[in-house]
Amino acid sequence: MNVPEIFGENVFNLQVMQEKLPKEVFKSLKKTIDEGRPLDPTIAGVVANAMKDWAVEKGATHYTHWFQPMTGITAEKHDSFISPTKDGKVIMEFSGKELVVGESDASSFPNGGVRATFEARGYTAWDPTSFAFIKDGTLCIPTAFLSYGGEVLDKKTPLLRSMAVLNEQALRILRLFGNKTVRHVHTTVGAEQEYFLIDRKMYDARKDLVFSGRTLFGAKAPKGQELEDHYFGPIKLRVSAFMRDLDEELWKLGILAKTKHNEVAPSQHELAPIFTVTNVASDQNQLMMETMKKVASRHGLYCLLHEKPFAGINGSGKHNNWSMSTDTGLNLLDPGSTPAENGQFMLFLTAVIKAVDEYPDLLRLSVASAGNDHRLGGNEAPPAIVSVFVGEELEEIIDSLVKGVQYKGRKKGVMKLGVDTFPELPKDTTDRNRTSPFAFTGNKFEFRMLGSTFSIAGPNIMINTIVADSLRQYADELEGAKDFNAALHDLVARELKAHKRIIFNGNNYAPEWAEEAEKRGLPNLRTCADALPHFADKKNIELFERNKVFTEREVRSRMEIMLENYSKVLTIEALTMIEMAKKDIYPAVNEYLSELCSAAYRKEQMGGCTKSDRELIQKLSADNEAMYFAAGDIEKLLVEAKEVSGAEAAARFFADKVIPAMQRLRAYADEMELNTAKKYWPFPTYGDILFSVS
Repeated sequence: MNVPEIFGENVFNLQVMQEKLPKEVFKSLKKTIDEGRPLDPTIAGVVANAMKDWAVEKGATHYTHWFQPMTGITAEKHDSFISPTKDGKVIMEFSGKELVVGESDASSFPNGGVRATFEARGYTAWDPTSFAFIKDGTLCIPTAFLSYGGEVLDKKTPLLRSMAVLNEQALRILRLFGNKTVRHVHTTVGAEQEYFLIDRKMYDARKDLVFSGRTLFGAKAPKGQELEDHYFGPIKLRVSAFMRDLDEELWKLGILAKTKHNEVAPSQHELAPIFTVTNVASDQNQLMMETMKKVASRHGLYCLLHEKPFAGINGSGKHNNWSMSTDTGLNLLDPGSTPAENGQFMLFLTAVIKAVDEYPDLLRLSVASAGNDHRLGGNEAPPAIVSVFVGEELEEIIDSLVKGVQYKGRKKGVMKLGVDTFPELPKDTTDRNRTSPFAFTGNKFEFRMLGSTFSIAGPNIMINTIVADSLRQYADELEGAKDFNAALHDLVARELKAHKRIIFNGNNYAPEWAEEAEKRGLPNLRTCADALPHFADKKNIELFERNKVFTEREVRSRMEIMLENYSKVLTIEALTMIEMAKKDIYPAVNEYLSELCSAAYRKEQMGGCTKSDRELIQKLSADNEAMYFAAGDIEKLLVEAKEVSGAEAAARFFADKVIPAMQRLRAYADEMELNTAKKYWPFPTYGDILFSVS
């Protein structure tokens, strides 16, 4: 495989544009892509025709406006390029209007009450900053999605808005430092993707995996991740073949797939790309998840992206590595060799710390889902308490500024390994902290709370907006300063002192941290029902409106959608549990009990039934009966839930009433699994599933 040759071969990228477009058209489009300038409408027809010719050469027959509604996945409506001629034949056409604007039925997508169901019209609008690509014989054009009334119905539009406001405010700061050459500041993201690979037959045999993406029943296997032998271990042949095919497919789509390895849990793996501009990274992560599932299917596998597909072992997250970079190649979060003397870095760092301290609720709710509630705080992911890790060196610098004393510096050491043939290894000034929700890792912040199914658009909208708001306040203050350097020093020292409570470099898993965080006044929003209502807090609505990222109506609609989704997911899970309990587990255990009773009767006839026979029969009978009635309890609760008024109240009902009932039902079933002969148990066990791929 010639990787440089195949890389991006299915993407209408800058190289293809330069080849296919007239010079002036290419120059105009490139300014839109690089600098965020408005698209010149006069070039749309030329670009569309070139795009169509290239796609047809690649075997495409259709095009689609590829958008990201509030479902968490992507959507597409395919139209062919054909256009009839007078002689009864067809030609392949694609106009500038068809490229720039599309119309889609918007009535069946989540809207949070911003429009009535009978109002169907919705529009898609081309995002020229994200390259078009070919997928399954169709030209896919990344687009925004909005309603007839102009309300935003997607995740791309507010992401682009948040990137624009951060660019605006970051440029103001850079101008204060005398930088006149930078024209644009991009936020960049590298999203590490965790996932499970299981045998397709195992997936098909589990209703809970099919309907909900996670196992709703399942006793622990004798072996899990206790030996820590899977993490970074040798990759199994079948998985390796999948990974090779996946890399090739992603490279053809221009996705910078870089690192792959086994993760902590059995059958769990990770893929990490090289960072890129945030809206492109968001598009590509959606493509990555879709491609993973397609490639897995070719190998007789199924790719599970749920945050917690198996109880008792690690779930899957998505680490969002976020930074800010200029069009001249400068990383604004690079501290350099002497961060204490780097005033520009310290100001941007302070802006991030301030942002996280003032809006931890927004970061927490941006990663809230029914699936992620199982993961956060489970010694496999950060807790629900948002804090910032900065490392020892930066913490010492911050302490010096807060106390008003001179920072003495920290010398980088060299690790001595005691083996002459080993090269000297330079030692970083600080270690990493894998338990921190929001950790500085050298020249970027790693937001570690995202669940593996998440669109990264939502969390990055929050990060961009809150940091932009901090920068806005700093620019307002510093632009009027008579002595810039003195004002800069005083501002950074004052702000770090005011927001130091959010910095925590210790073990976020420790029980003591929850107590300490409470003393510091940091919120601990444990569940979706706790977190999501804060979206519409007055301070948050004011933030979004001030920065023109969301209107109040758009905020409330999104909150409504997220709350409803939480309740809908739990309803599906509860109904699936009821069906599996009553139709699969209950009759299977009864069949086993029948055999046990027959065997016990025969033993009695031959001289006596053993104590163990009686105890097992009694235990299974009691547990099966209890499980049956526990399923009935959930049925009653689901009827009650329909009478609860309002999305917030419904979410609270599910969190407080339905989830505990589901946990009780599961406990009975999992106990019976341990006491039922394997041939009677109606679906594959954890041991079967997790060790099925060789």
